Amino acid sequence: MLERRNRSADAPHEDLVDHLVRSTPLQRGEAARVVLDVLAYFDETTEEFVRRRHRELQSQGLHNEEIFERIRHEMPHRAVAPPDLSARQLRRLVYG
Repeated sequence: MLERRNRSADAPHEDLVDHLVRSTPLQRGEAARVVLDVLAYFDETTEEFVRRRHRELQSQGLHNEEIFERIRHEMPHRAVAPPDLSARQLRRLVYG
């Protein structure tokens, strides 16, 4: 049991990695990378998320009006939902 605690202190999400290894065909290293990728994805600030999504949607040929509307609808589904931002507030995050 002590070995388990030490391992958890070094990797705080080891229990999640264990769960993924048990419940999916992922190997331990793959599961650890998935956990780190998901944590990094949800670690984005609101500003980083808005800027990233704007670039992604713009690269798909969408125009700002449609982009900002889509971002507004996506934001409440983030792990920690940011405040409801208007299109003007979103535009200011992207363009300053």
